[in-house]
Amino acid sequence: MKTNINITELLGEKASFYLDHVCEKITKDELQTPSKSSLDKVFGNSNRNPQVLRSLVQLYNHGNLGGTGYLSILPVDQGIEHSAAFSFYKNPDYFDPENIIKLAMEAGCNGVASTFGVLGLNARKYAHKIPFIVKINHNELLTYPSKYDQTLFGKVKNAWDMGAVAVGATIYFGSKESNRQLKEIAEAFEEAHNLGMATILWCYLRNEAFKTEKEDYHTAADLTGQANHIGVTIQADIIKQKLPTNNFGFKDIGFGKFDDAMYEALTTDHPIDLCRLQVANCYMGKIGLINSGGGSKGESDLADAITTAVINKRAGGSGLIMGRKAFQKPFGEGVELIKAVQNVYLDNTITIA
Repeated sequence: MKTNINITELLGEKASFYLDHVCEKITKDELQTPSKSSLDKVFGNSNRNPQVLRSLVQLYNHGNLGGTGYLSILPVDQGIEHSAAFSFYKNPDYFDPENIIKLAMEAGCNGVASTFGVLGLNARKYAHKIPFIVKINHNELLTYPSKYDQTLFGKVKNAWDMGAVAVGATIYFGSKESNRQLKEIAEAFEEAHNLGMATILWCYLRNEAFKTEKEDYHTAADLTGQANHIGVTIQADIIKQKLPTNNFGFKDIGFGKFDDAMYEALTTDHPIDLCRLQVANCYMGKIGLINSGGGSKGESDLADAITTAVINKRAGGSGLIMGRKAFQKPFGEGVELIKAVQNVYLDNTITIA
């Protein structure tokens, strides 16, 4: 599958900045990079049982990126996380859950990630046609005043019963509730593995102190990298993380453990180097890092998505999980946008930096 796009043209004057960069702090030779044999190399001697391996194979071998070691996942849980009206007013078709699944299938995604309700309502029709990833916890926006806490919306067994190959969950690292969430999701992931399902962790940061007058460190490479490292510790099989936009969170906020020398030794301020630090925190790439596509900004969405994909791939990441940029557009445009992103991972001239 190839789409008619010019990646260099879309990157514009920054094409060389992204495509020619070489990571010299953490080199590509130190990483486990995505390939068709990645699963065997990483999980072949692990404690994951054969049914988990089968679920991972189903996910990695499906769709347009099947067999490449890369993932393209459509995530749509914004109806809960961001409110349904706000999320779907640009394209009301997606109030109907079936259209979410149809978008993922038409775009050739590896899988579709959504809520118990969305996937459960269509399980008998589609669970055998595209891998289901059930998002088992959410932050809902109807509580007033607003709070930021991830709450379990169902049981792991419910996801298994509907034929899901994986469960997904979010932990808000840094929040007051993070220890409870960590315990809940570690137990949920253990149950999912026992049932033969793979696990995907949204490793997001939430703390008012992470946003200062000068900078927002919720996407700092050092803080998000540490969140990733905790995520792989509870045996997430795939990590979802926002693309890093800065660094020095520990140092500038003044908490945790840090040393000026660690920043100098591990990374630069180049976006690919910052993402490389995220990958390194996922056991040097052995656990796949998929970056999120972010919100829709309109006309710049294609260029923004391609840039994110190039950064992720060249950093040693394992793909993109992109929702709003696709489902907040007419169906056909959403399909083409997802396929354009997939083309980055299919293009052998775009290499690991």
